Amino acid sequence: MELRILKQQGKSIREMQRLTGHSRNTIGRFLRGQNPPKYERPARGSQVDKFEPYLKERLTAAHPHRLPAPVLLRELQPRGYTGSLRTLNYWLAKQYPVAEPEPLVRFETEPGAQMQVDWAIFRRGPSPLSAFVATLGCSRFTYVEFVTSERFEVLRACHEHAFEYFQGVPRNVLYDNMKTVILERNVYGEGRHKFHPGLWELASTYGFAPKVCQPYRAQTKGKVERFIRYLRYSFFHPLRSQLASAGLQLDAATANAEVLKWLRDVANVRTHDTLKARPVDLLEAERPALLPLPSASVEGPVIDRAPELPRSWPSSTLQRPPQSYDCFMNPEAP
Repeated sequence: MELRILKQQGKSIREMQRLTGHSRNTIGRFLRGQNPPKYERPARGSQVDKFEPYLKERLTAAHPHRLPAPVLLRELQPRGYTGSLRTLNYWLAKQYPVAEPEPLVRFETEPGAQMQVDWAIFRRGPSPLSAFVATLGCSRFTYVEFVTSERFEVLRACHEHAFEYFQGVPRNVLYDNMKTVILERNVYGEGRHKFHPGLWELASTYGFAPKVCQPYRAQTKGKVERFIRYLRYSFFHPLRSQLASAGLQLDAATANAEVLKWLRDVANVRTHDTLKARPVDLLEAERPALLPLPSASVEGPVIDRAPELPRSWPSSTLQRPPQSYDCFMNPEAP
């Protein structure tokens, strides 16, 4: 590189020879080369190399199953292998083809066709805290309610609140395999499941059809899954950490008061990455396609009015009225 720079500066080969100390032949050879010389480390053999015939024979015999590296290490050590498990693991990883990731196919639904529902678990133990999350499939407009129990009675109430929040009912509601929804899969044939009887009553009242996704296929309800991740890191962890710094624990009442404001001011008015539009705007196009609420459940618009939020941290005064101190100032007072 130094010789090339000197050449660009107009130096002659004789001048380069004087400045660098290289011979004229060496300078000419470097300048005629297309690429600058680079150092290449000579290939080093691995301690596994001499055991490759045995290892490949073992892998072929075990196909289509894989043999773990610790098992092969125990077999090689009596044969004189002194290398590490990491070296063997590195060699073994190159013997198996790399599985290509499954292509992600986004499934969009028509307006009013689907709502995806799931529980977001935030805390277990003596003071549990979960969140019911319902996302409309077309507009991605979402309702969240924090609860301390996942019993069916709580799930039913959360459904009713979500439908009132959306001011309508989707034709289908998609669930995970939660115990309060599905009691037994495929009991009446392939794809015909035994649902909780209370869910059927709720579905018949509001007119939606319950659906369940395939086991271990979270992508089926990926819209609500992605929102739960967004809820954790954009709402829950920031609020919890603020309370923790003050020595307080986040409870359901406080979370519900704050999450309604967060949904109204942040989540449902943000520009959605996939749709490139705001869920609150898309809801206006989806709402006419929703089924109407039962007449007894209609309470007027919910998302267009600011709810009366309770105070985040209830407080009670310890100050007594002045009359209570009269007995101390005037002992003869009755």
